[in-house]
Amino acid sequence: MGTIVEYLSDYAAALRFEDLPPDVVHQAKRLLVDTLGCAVGGFAGEPSAVACALADTVSSRQPATVLGSGRETSPDLATFANGVMIRYLDFNDGYTSKESGHPSDAIAAVLSPAEVAHGDGKSVITATVLAYEVFCRFCDAASVRARGFDHVTWGVIASTLGAAKAMGLSREQMIQALNLSVAANIALYQTRIGDVSLWKGCAFANASRNAVFAVLLASRGLTGPSPIFEGKGGFFNAVSGKPFALPPFGGHGRPFKILECTMKQFPLGLYSQTVVQAALEVRPQLPSVEDIQEVNIQTLQTAVNIMAGDAEKWHPANRETADHSMPYTAAVALRYGTVEPRHFGSEYWRDPRLLELVQKVKVRVSEEANRRAPEAMLSIVEVVTSAGQRFTAAVPYHRGHWKNPMSDHEVEAKFRALTADPLAPAQTDALLDRLWNLEQVKDIGEVIRMFRWS
Repeated sequence: MGTIVEYLSDYAAALRFEDLPPDVVHQAKRLLVDTLGCAVGGFAGEPSAVACALADTVSSRQPATVLGSGRETSPDLATFANGVMIRYLDFNDGYTSKESGHPSDAIAAVLSPAEVAHGDGKSVITATVLAYEVFCRFCDAASVRARGFDHVTWGVIASTLGAAKAMGLSREQMIQALNLSVAANIALYQTRIGDVSLWKGCAFANASRNAVFAVLLASRGLTGPSPIFEGKGGFFNAVSGKPFALPPFGGHGRPFKILECTMKQFPLGLYSQTVVQAALEVRPQLPSVEDIQEVNIQTLQTAVNIMAGDAEKWHPANRETADHSMPYTAAVALRYGTVEPRHFGSEYWRDPRLLELVQKVKVRVSEEANRRAPEAMLSIVEVVTSAGQRFTAAVPYHRGHWKNPMSDHEVEAKFRALTADPLAPAQTDALLDRLWNLEQVKDIGEVIRMFRWS
């Protein structure tokens, strides 16, 4: 038996576009449309501005493009800036299993290396499918959150292989890139606890940046410590606490995990998607939003831990805490009949009337939801009025869940809504045409450079 790194590198080096079934190729394009729309929408965010300003201080003889500004910088800093944009609105896709996270964050680590290598659309699709496959399979294999580590610890592995594939590295170079990236990039779960900071939207982007840096080093012959999983000071002993096995990856008749990833209908934490949809289903039945006495939410334990596990979730003091707060987003849905990016501005999370409603939200664990997880994300919302009336809705699969998927039209409508301010309609049309026909694109850099508006 070889090492995990050898297994990963064998799979990554052998995967070809021709191995991908048509539904997998189409799903990759759908997720690229969704992810890049989120990046455009997240360009104006505070951490995006910081990342872009930092990228602008560096020039490179191997340049990559920052989305929005169109400026050229080093591949790793372009990856970081683009990754922060993708994640900022908390609107990009997700995957739930023993661990949960956002596989589309790794797309930033595919785009910049592919641009540097003058890769075509087929290579981008292949590297994207690979990154998703790796991230999701690790999430299936083990949870690192229980031992205090963040899901981006898995993300750096997915980003490393996505970047290495996009740059055309050999199997041997992929092995060293993984050794380098895993050894140096173990992330702490404190990122998502309590008063959540701006780093929440930057953590996976940083993992992707470091993955690209490791790939660049490996491409020039630098070696990393091994065996990085199985060794005395390796991942199994230091991070996971015990060995685990990875299941067979997609291909040769086996399904690809990209088909089990979930898009978001609302710009908020993944585990609150079903809560918000259930709240919106209850809302039309209410005599008056002003008449709400209490809101009772039942959902799975993991959702409670992440979205309602500390006092700050009832008193958010910044955007990052608010969009990861189940009580806050449920209250927004009930009061306004929707949840949009604007609802995370300070004028909302400081509004006394909205906060009064947030305090009426109670969250508890549902054993039925636990039994159905991770296949479903069941949430039950009950609203009780001052007159004692009770209105209830249960949602196991929100719109966008892989068992209740958005249509291509809905994916495109989301892209258009997110890009409406910075992009002219003709520019949006041209981008969508390229993305829906990505396998025909000869140089991905031409598409990346079309994302320019500032």
